[in-house]
Amino acid sequence: MPVRTTPVLDRSLDDVLHRKDPMTSLSDRTVFITGGSRGIGRAIALRAAADGANIVIAAKTDTPHPKLPGTIHSVADEIVAAGGRALPLAVDVRNDEHIAGAVDKAVATFGGIDVLVNNASAIFLEKTLSTPMSRFDLVFDINVRGTFAMSQACLPHLTQSANPHVLTLSPPLELNPQWFADHCAYTMSKYAMSMTVLGLAEEFRDRGVAVNALWPRTMIATAASSVIGVESAGCRTTEIMSDAAHAIVTSPSSDLTGGFFIDEDVLRRRGVTDFSKYDVAPGTPLTKDLFVS
Repeated sequence: MPVRTTPVLDRSLDDVLHRKDPMTSLSDRTVFITGGSRGIGRAIALRAAADGANIVIAAKTDTPHPKLPGTIHSVADEIVAAGGRALPLAVDVRNDEHIAGAVDKAVATFGGIDVLVNNASAIFLEKTLSTPMSRFDLVFDINVRGTFAMSQACLPHLTQSANPHVLTLSPPLELNPQWFADHCAYTMSKYAMSMTVLGLAEEFRDRGVAVNALWPRTMIATAASSVIGVESAGCRTTEIMSDAAHAIVTSPSSDLTGGFFIDEDVLRRRGVTDFSKYDVAPGTPLTKDLFVS
């Protein structure tokens, strides 16, 4: 049986998300996104750009990848076209100097940091005997250490923001043995990201910094989903995650922290009833994402 450690969403948090109009937009706010050169990170960036946000795209892909779409520069161009300001920075979240330099550059360029989106992640879906230690180290260095280090570097600046948010793309803490049996190393790394959310939310609650997690109910059509062999017809588009992320980070940080949210649930609380617009192939049965019971 799963061991459920996810905090229960209390009525005050539910009420905050149920408000149909956000308390604030992201206009002139600075959003720092890791791994934003494609996929969900790119979608979150473009949604913020529509508000007129300043967006730091911090990712490894500085030049075109032979197999994957997008670079920090191509996304920066899209951000500007969508109405935002962009700062593309080549950053490896495993590198402390990269992180420190990127945070300093973001603050020097835009005057501060209001939102951190921990989107950078490595996926490796193999059982224990098929997991080289080099791969184990990779997923832990990017997923766990990268999330902690990036949060640590941004928090001194976030505490100076009027509405600071940290949003980490990691699953609810429902410790279902199924996920450990299927891909132990990767599961440990994703749950450790969520444990970082749990800890930072409590540590910084009194300082007004909201720290939350967001995860998709269904598979999302991205380069990562195609790599693991998921048919795009059974996926939703990245826009469902960007809309849900926007709903969270435009809520009052003092009222919304320590939550482990599912994209569809967030949008339902915001009044969305028709989710077919997010389907890659409307009418096709959707594939549940990992870690969703």
